[in-house]
Amino acid sequence: MPAQMQDPEYVKGAFAEIADRYVVTNHVLSMGVDVLWRRRVASMVRDFLGRGRAGRVLDVATGTGDLALETQKKCPDASVVGADFCEPMLEKARGRGLRETVVADALDLPFADGEFDAVTVGFGLRNMADWGGGLREMSRVLRPGGMLAVLDFSLPRGRLLRRVYRAYLHRVLPRMAGAMTGKRDAYEYLGGTIERFPSGEGMCALIAESGFVDPVARALSGGIASIYSAARAGG
Repeated sequence: MPAQMQDPEYVKGAFAEIADRYVVTNHVLSMGVDVLWRRRVASMVRDFLGRGRAGRVLDVATGTGDLALETQKKCPDASVVGADFCEPMLEKARGRGLRETVVADALDLPFADGEFDAVTVGFGLRNMADWGGGLREMSRVLRPGGMLAVLDFSLPRGRLLRRVYRAYLHRVLPRMAGAMTGKRDAYEYLGGTIERFPSGEGMCALIAESGFVDPVARALSGGIASIYSAARAGG
């Protein structure tokens, strides 16, 4: 496989191979801060739905269910569905307590128009073959006025932090992750996708072009990750 290309089949195969070690590896590599990022997204969904409301939430590219499980915990009255194209990852999500899962390609979701009140995607949009296509499909399954929340890695704005982060991303992380999972190439691939992925104003512009209004970017941990939120047009 050519290095650092958006390749969904490679992603599916790599994730299937590391499903057993995926959660622990991510927490170790991020020093646990990824848990806090997901909790923040889940809290945003809860605040949007309102406490005690039985809405419907879709977590796209749910993987082993980290973000969907946080949302399920924060929104106990809501129906939270985790969708992913990798069945071994969904098996882990179900084993961890995610009640509803669906095997689905994010670019062709098997749901009706306007079926969900909120759609989230955590660290998954970046791996899709067509970022705009994925966002448009999320817009389609959202009700007018429904909430989108995208959590993903970004590059810090500060020059020094960016330099340190890039050194960690391209040199340290692949070695550590390779030792833990036996799939160093998967984490070398990760670094390349982060470099190419739009962030800040660029991501907000892409979201606005894909059926959403009022996109907002929130930098996390100095810009290492970001949350993007928006509403589906027509609400």
